[in-house]
Amino acid sequence: MKNYLLKCEINGEKFEGLIDPNMRLIDFLRDEIGLKGTKEGCGEGECGACMVLLDGRAVNSCLVMAFSVSGKEIITIEGIDKTKYGKKLKKSFKKNAAVQCGFCTPGFIITAAAFLEEKPDATEEEIKEALSGNICRCTGYDMIIKAVNEAKK
Repeated sequence: MKNYLLKCEINGEKFEGLIDPNMRLIDFLRDEIGLKGTKEGCGEGECGACMVLLDGRAVNSCLVMAFSVSGKEIITIEGIDKTKYGKKLKKSFKKNAAVQCGFCTPGFIITAAAFLEEKPDATEEEIKEALSGNICRCTGYDMIIKAVNEAKK
């Protein structure tokens, strides 16, 4: 049942189309638009794998209804290079081996990009706190924190 007209901007490109009013943002991005970098881990907003930027704020796309983003700007991991810290974070994650399986990486990078935009001079403790809503099961947080800390420079 596609009967809600959604107009928004996704990674710098305008989108206009009919969507199911019961569709979550993550499902819209992955299934309708084909942006598979946004991952679903828990589906409950606990793991951070599904983070996207919504008007510059990091949000769990599994908790956002797609219709609610009408008129807003969405940045996914595929468009993160358009942000101030996107390229730096990706490079730093790679350099510091802050990636292992990669499932959680997009969520960490999205969260870090939004956080550094607000607090570019963050301390290591503040970075830890900012990333506390993201879960990694295999890399270990030390390398991730080091990568974010390095990217802010």
